[in-house]
Amino acid sequence: MIRKFVTALILVPLAIVVIAFAVANRQNVVVSFDPFDQANPAFARPVPLYALVLVLVIGGVVIGGVAAWLRQGKWRRAARLAQGEARELRAELDRLKRSTGMGGLAAQPRPTDLVPRLTIPPPAA
Repeated sequence: MIRKFVTALILVPLAIVVIAFAVANRQNVVVSFDPFDQANPAFARPVPLYALVLVLVIGGVVIGGVAAWLRQGKWRRAARLAQGEARELRAELDRLKRSTGMGGLAAQPRPTDLVPRLTIPPPAA
C-alpha cells in the first residue's frame, strides 16, 4: 500500500513535468546525420523537440539497462553454478539415503535409537 502511494507520489509529478515539457516544446528542430555538409545534409529530418528528447531519454535508459545486464553476467553465472552444485549435492544425498536404506525414514527415529523412558514408581501406601 505504501509502495503504491510512494510510486504515485513520484510518477504523477514526473508525468506532469513531461507533459508540460511536451506542450511547451512543440516546435520542430532539424536533426541531421551528415557531419560534413551542414548546408545540404544527406539525411535531415525535422522532428518536434519533445519527441527528440523523449527518444534520447528512452534510448539512454535502454543502453544503461543493457550495460548493467552485461556487467552483472558474472553474478548470474555464479548463481547458475551454485544452483547446479546444489542440485548435484541433493542428488548425491538422495543416492546415499537410498544406499543406506534410510530413504524416507531419516526424520523418524528407529526403535533402537530410542532411549528408555524413566518412570517414577507410585508412592507406597
